[in-house]
Amino acid sequence: MAADKITKGRPRRAKSNFWGLAAAAGIIVTLTALLHARAGFGTASPTLTPLPVATVQYAVDDGYQRQVSFLGLIRAGQRSNIGFEVPGLVVSVPIREGSLVVAGQEIARLDTAQLQARRSAVAADLQGVTAELELARLKEARQRDLRDTGAVSEETYDETRLRAKALEAQRLSAAAQLESIDLDITKSVLYAPYDGMVAERMVNEGAVVSTGTAIARIVSSGLREAHIGIAVEQAARLTPSTSYPLLVRGQQVETTLRSIRPDIDPATLTTTAVFELPGGVAGLDGEPVALTLDETVDVAGGWLPIKSLIEGERGLWTVLRLDNQGDSTVTLREAVEVLHVDGDRAYVRGTLVEGQRVVADGIHRVTPGTPVADVSGEN
Repeated sequence: MAADKITKGRPRRAKSNFWGLAAAAGIIVTLTALLHARAGFGTASPTLTPLPVATVQYAVDDGYQRQVSFLGLIRAGQRSNIGFEVPGLVVSVPIREGSLVVAGQEIARLDTAQLQARRSAVAADLQGVTAELELARLKEARQRDLRDTGAVSEETYDETRLRAKALEAQRLSAAAQLESIDLDITKSVLYAPYDGMVAERMVNEGAVVSTGTAIARIVSSGLREAHIGIAVEQAARLTPSTSYPLLVRGQQVETTLRSIRPDIDPATLTTTAVFELPGGVAGLDGEPVALTLDETVDVAGGWLPIKSLIEGERGLWTVLRLDNQGDSTVTLREAVEVLHVDGDRAYVRGTLVEGQRVVADGIHRVTPGTPVADVSGEN
């Protein structure tokens, strides 16, 4: 009975093993097919469509022109810090900053009480010496007649004559002192030296000033000048009495070069060109002004659009040029150095060669080696 059960169970177990092996074989066959299919898909080489790009032809020039600007300041024809020639107490400063003055107008006045007192004393001394001199001369005249008759000795006459000369010298000294005091009194009033405007008032009433202390700064109201620092090389190309454009308050003004100073500013290493501004130009003393000149730079290179430049490492720039490889055109990277920028174009030099075509725009869509098609329409 037991033997019958064992005999009956063997065919069932064998049948189960058969279907298991069959299923495993099917899975292996399916996976192999999938792997072969994937491998076949990866080895297929799709055909890439050339990317349309606009290009520009690189042309080499011997140099380029650029505009160079030099800054300067507008200066009044005359500007002075005026002050008294004598010391004293300031009692009046009738001017105000920004007020107009005319030549000869009173600017400030000093107290003259001490000078008036000294003048009175010297005037009295002068009057006394004059009286003594008159008496000495009368006495000299009488003794001269008496000397001829022998009534007066020669020695007495000489004493009287020399006394008169000494008194004359005292009179001249007193007169000179009186004249000096009068001059100091006159100089105790400060007048405007020319027509202009008060730029700054530096002293108020009640201040005691010494000789030469600045009371106010006066700027003349006449024609203005432009003083511009220019590089020596550029200054050598300028011609006096020739018209040049200056930029004043955003407007271009034609001015005449009056002179070029013969010295160099040690701080800026430039010389100064002086231009005469036309009468109708509104310019304040110290206002900025600019001179723009054309300059030729003799460096071989060529112009490219700004959009064609790709920023590289360490401040370097690159561009993409076209290169024919068989039946296709691809892009290659070239290094360039930017020498000058003018609006939307740049003057560059580098590894580019005359006549090569450079991708002019849309460089963000192109990488080196990408097949491209030139659609610029240029030969």
